[in-house]
This record gives sequence, C-alpha cells and structure tokens, in this order.
Amino acid sequence: MPRTLVRDLSAAIGQEVTVYGWVNTLRLQRRLQFVIVRDHTGLVQVTNLRDEVPTELEELIEHGMPSESAVKVTGTVVAAENVKLGGLEIKPTAIEVVSRAEPLPIDRQTGIDQRLDWRFLDLRQPERQLLFKVQTTVEEALREFAYAEGCTELHTPKLMGTASESGAEVFNVKYFDRTAYLAQSPQFYKQMAIAGGIDKVFEIGPVFRAEPSFTSRHATEFTGLDVEIAWIDGVEDVMRFEEQMLVHVLRKVHERHAAQISELFDIDVVVPEAPFPRYTMAEALELLRARGWDPKGEKDDLDPEGERMMAAIAEKQHGSEFVFVTEFPTSVRPFYHLRPEHDASVTESFDLLWKGLEITTGAQREHRYDVLVKQAEEKGMNLEPLASYTDCFRFGTPPHGGFGAGLNRIMMVMLGLDSIREAMFLFRGPNRLTP
Repeated sequence: MPRTLVRDLSAAIGQEVTVYGWVNTLRLQRRLQFVIVRDHTGLVQVTNLRDEVPTELEELIEHGMPSESAVKVTGTVVAAENVKLGGLEIKPTAIEVVSRAEPLPIDRQTGIDQRLDWRFLDLRQPERQLLFKVQTTVEEALREFAYAEGCTELHTPKLMGTASESGAEVFNVKYFDRTAYLAQSPQFYKQMAIAGGIDKVFEIGPVFRAEPSFTSRHATEFTGLDVEIAWIDGVEDVMRFEEQMLVHVLRKVHERHAAQISELFDIDVVVPEAPFPRYTMAEALELLRARGWDPKGEKDDLDPEGERMMAAIAEKQHGSEFVFVTEFPTSVRPFYHLRPEHDASVTESFDLLWKGLEITTGAQREHRYDVLVKQAEEKGMNLEPLASYTDCFRFGTPPHGGFGAGLNRIMMVMLGLDSIREAMFLFRGPNRLTP
C-alpha cells in the first residue's frame, strides 16, 4: 500500500492507509493503547483496543516499539472529535517496526553541545524541522528576487591560490605540492564578473573564516549570500537593493510560516517597511556616547553592545527592526572600498543591523585602478599576489558595489535563536569538526 502523509489523513477518513514515521510517545492504559506517530508533516494518534487475550499487535505496542522507533502503521482512519490531533485517529490492523530505537542519549532538556553531538536525533524535533523549511523558503525568495532583478547566479571557487582580502583568518590546505586557501568570501570573484560585463551577480554558498571565536554569532564555516551590482550611482543603490530583497523574503516567510513560527518559536515574523533608517557612523557614535557607551571616545567601530544599543535607538526613533550604519572609517574597512570625495577618512560602506545583530556588510567598491593601488599601498599591502584581481581594473571597470550577508545569522535573528549553532545543519567552530 502506498504511503499516506499525516497531513493528508483528513481526506482519507473511512479508508485504509499506511503511515510511515517515528513513535513520538506511547500511552499504555488498561483498556487502550495510544501511540502518537510522527512524520515530517505532523502527528497522528493510533488507538488500539486491548483484547481479553493479548494479541501480537498488543504485545508489540507494549514491549517492542520504544520511543523514536521507525514504524509503518496500517489501519483505518476514523473521525474522532475528542482527539486534538486533527479530530481523527487510526485504528491499526498491522504495525511493522522498521528499526527499533535504543534508549535516547538526549532529550529536550539536554544542552546544546550534547545535542550537537547527536544532531540527527535533535533534528527530529518539530521546531528543528521548521527551521530548515523556513530556510528553504528564504533561499527560494532570495533567488526569486535576484532573478527578477536581472541577476546572474554564479558559483565561485572555494580553493584559492592567494589568501583573500587581508590574508588573515584563512584556512591553509595542502594542494598537491603547494598551499591553497579556503575562500573567506567570493568578493574578488564577484568583482571579476562585474569587470567581465555581467551587470548583476549573486551567490549563495559556503564561506570559511579561521576565527578562533567562541561567541554565539560566529562559525568557521557558514552559508553566505553575496551580491554585486554594476553601473550604480552610489552606495545607496546597494542598500536599496538589499532592503527590498529582505522585504520580499520576509513577506514570503510570513505568508508560508508565520503561524508555525509563532507556535514553535514564540516569535512574530514582521514584514518591514522600506526604506530602513540610516545613520552615519559619526551620527551613531555621537548618539551612543551620549548614552554612556565608549565614555573615553576611543572606539571607531561598533562592538556587540553598540550594535544592540544602535538597534534600540532605531526602533525607538523609527519603529524599525532594521538599521543601516554607513560611512565606516577607512581604518576599519578593506582597501577596495571607495572613499567619497568630500571626506577621504571614511568609506562608502555600511553594515545592516537586525534586532541588534550585524547581518550584512556592504560598500561601493573602488573601480579606478590607480586609486585602488594607492589605497592598498596606504594600508601596507603587497598587491603582487593579487594581480589577477587588480588586473580587472586596468581595462575599464564600471562603478559597482555589493554586500555579503550570513544566511545563518539571518535565520538566527528571524527565529529568535540563542546561538548560530542552532541555525545551521551541522555547526563548525574552533572545537567542532564532527559530526
């Protein structure tokens, strides 16, 4: 008999069906045996009436199918108004234990580190399943928006012959008789595509950072969203592109998953209004210091506390969960960020904060070869290893800009998760390479 999903049982009342799933819970009473079976679409109650002489089915339910065993249940779907799980239940005629479960090493009260050791079991929880359904919708909506905007999707190399950007925080790997590096970012490759005449490019793919960070927001491998667009009039075009993309994504997530997210994560998905508020870094520093942050005036960038405070200010002044911070100082930005003519001490760059967490870094890039070289020299960089990158700017490269966002951070903020470790399938950090 073909499989019937739990979500489709309401259309099969009075019919015999076969359901595949896991034993979620057992309630064994004197007259009745209740088995709650779970598949990826929901839960169904299986109700078996005991006989005076115990049957094989009764004995199997009683002793042979502990919680989380994989089972196939065949029986008749009947209406049962008193059953909370959809107002129906299955009267079983046969149950096959496909795979009997051993006692479980984790439960809902187990800490995150041990749950990550047994991630495949942890994923069976409905909220974990929902996370990846939502992530699928997010990626679908990202691509949908990018395609509608005329973007070309690229897949850039993750093995590089030269350490990208600053050369710090990269993983070295043996590559035949030489050293290669895992890509920190597809930044240089995106710009090569722009120089090649592809007006708008984007990528959703793996990113590697050799950061010995043990925070709730960092991972050594994560999924990045990268966008680069050509022929821009300024960095505002890039910010406008991203905010419209995020509005589209959150609208689609709200349409498909808002009720389930509210039920399982106790959080509301808010579809934002564009434009998002913008503050220059100078404005942000002034506002934050007036509220007691950085009392000695030593910082030229925002730390996590500053990001949270800045988000609170934007929420109060504009009613927005999102806020752009712009015009970062040249001292904290890469050499390839464009510097405005009116102030060479800052860059045409931005971070996007969502509920107090930085999810995006972006900028207009310097597209003039001579200026790019000068800015690299000012930062003491040797451009010889980056010749394949800098050569792109010697033959007519249009004004362009873009951004990089962490998909896992987006999921973390959207679902109100405490740690990025819960916002990805298998987390990688300084002390974790398994499972």
